[in-house]
Amino acid sequence: MGTVFSAAPCHPGFVHRSEPATVCFFDECDKDSVALVGGKCASLGELIAAGVRVPPGFALTTHGSTRFLEEAGIRSEIDGLLEGLGHDDLDRLEAASRSIREMIESRPMSIELEDLIAEAYRKLSVRCYMPAAPVAVRSSATAEDLPGASFAGQQDTYLWIRGIDDVMLHVRRCISSLYTARAIAYRIRMGFAHHEVAISVGVQKMANSFTAGVMFTLDPATGDRSVIVIDSNFGFGESVVSGEVTPDHFVVNKVTLDILERTISTKEVCYTVDLRAQKSVAMPVPAERQNIQSILDDEITELAWMAKKIEKHYGRPMDIEWAIDKNLPAGGNVFILQARPETIWSNKQKACATSGATSAMDYIVSSLITGKRVS
Repeated sequence: MGTVFSAAPCHPGFVHRSEPATVCFFDECDKDSVALVGGKCASLGELIAAGVRVPPGFALTTHGSTRFLEEAGIRSEIDGLLEGLGHDDLDRLEAASRSIREMIESRPMSIELEDLIAEAYRKLSVRCYMPAAPVAVRSSATAEDLPGASFAGQQDTYLWIRGIDDVMLHVRRCISSLYTARAIAYRIRMGFAHHEVAISVGVQKMANSFTAGVMFTLDPATGDRSVIVIDSNFGFGESVVSGEVTPDHFVVNKVTLDILERTISTKEVCYTVDLRAQKSVAMPVPAERQNIQSILDDEITELAWMAKKIEKHYGRPMDIEWAIDKNLPAGGNVFILQARPETIWSNKQKACATSGATSAMDYIVSSLITGKRVS
């Protein structure tokens, strides 16, 4: 089954003049679209505009999700359950979350709203040249991926969803994930009023990943901005993001793109698609592959080059999720799935360079002294 990502323009009929759009494609969004499609989808649109290779997709906008809650008649009930909660009252938080999520996930959407989402999914499948294209359904909150607050991971993501019925189910689950106990508590603790944080839902073509992971345009352990750090494992990136495995670890010089450090870990589990069940599952990595490097050196170089491009575009250190599609040829198979501001070191003073040949200039000078070619 081939995976082809078309750059065909989206249908203009999804944007209405009289009110905010209910559904829009990523290539209609940019960094100024956060209020409409949340931080994650706005960032994906911005990456596409910047020429970064991103799997296509669309978003049910914050207007669309709010419309669903209003049509379902549960907004006032949600407000009542949230009233007076404290961020450290775990029992009440869990009880409120459970009640709210059950309400949201059990309510049907209006026929008009379902039709808009179904038509967008059909058009996405046509763009990808495959029926019922497998997608990731991701929440995208308006307060997510802010430089001053780490809302990333507060809501849910579902991988390898196929068919409109499953898409609709997981769209509702993503909307309900705005009200996980963890998300409610975090908003209370950070001083965000619940009604100020709206949620969009991104529906993005799945890359059928041979390898995936995360990378930072600085060293997350030291704040060193002269390097790019890449973590990888076989399959989808969920095993890396969730911390279920110790991934392969690479440190790349940001100027020369030379690999300065490589640590190949024992990777015992990965997430991949069960083709019979058509869903994402955790599978053991065969023993003969567990200690094999999960990503080629050329792919490391391409990822580092893409990371530099993304950091330059945003003008700040970035936290990036990526995947390498097994169905596409080299040169067009490396995709960026998310990019958000790095939040740990970004607001601190620039870290001092550590001793030894660790900064970009130190590395170049030491290479010249030892006669190593720098390219």
